[in-house]
Amino acid sequence: MLLRRLSSFSTPYWWLLSSSLPSLLSKANRLDSLFSPNKRSFVAMTNNDNKDLKCIICPSLLSCDLANLATDAKQMLDLGADWLHMDIMDGHFVPNLSFGPPVIASLRQAVPEPAFIDCHLMVSEPAKWVEPLKQAGASSLTFHLESDLPDQDAHKMIQMIRDAGMRVGMVIKPGTPVESVFPYVDQLDLVLIMTVEPGFSGQKFMAEMMPKVKELREKYPKLNIQVDGGLSPETIDAAATAGAN
Repeated sequence: MLLRRLSSFSTPYWWLLSSSLPSLLSKANRLDSLFSPNKRSFVAMTNNDNKDLKCIICPSLLSCDLANLATDAKQMLDLGADWLHMDIMDGHFVPNLSFGPPVIASLRQAVPEPAFIDCHLMVSEPAKWVEPLKQAGASSLTFHLESDLPDQDAHKMIQMIRDAGMRVGMVIKPGTPVESVFPYVDQLDLVLIMTVEPGFSGQKFMAEMMPKVKELREKYPKLNIQVDGGLSPETIDAAATAGAN
């Protein structure tokens, strides 16, 4: 799951997103042998006990032409993207505001299932977002371990998302030790390692986060490991070699 944020560039976002995706997909086809002998395919998230890990490309629609969100989302899927990544920001956990449930609902109307809408919650109280995003049509929710969780209990947050019928991921900021996710991995569909500080587009890929990915992959060989921030044809190799799929 390799995400790219492009909003620091002056060229129109939609062009950069569409022109870089074929390069990422081409590299993904070559890198897929690191995880599975099977070819890449349009798949929803696999559980931890799946024998094969597929390389999943998940463009961040924060980088799209926001006036043409549905058009850009469809174009990403037509170009071969596996999932659509939606960054949900509340202006509190991170300074920026971005998408909310009404936008997800509109996107779901434009790209019906089985299109997979992967929501990264950069919000202070993720529990408040579970039901609205479920109703909007989100496929998965990935919440920050550093956020304000129900009774400060990540297990309760995981179960809340499961009970809502969505897949569940956990994400940690660059400053959070990777060991902090270990107690929860057996309940998760993915772990997301941030390779930038959350909340802003266009940041440089933090290669110093790759030891976290490597340690996670060595400890959990069947886990879906997502990386987010500064991903491009120039940095995808480092992420995949470390163990991100």
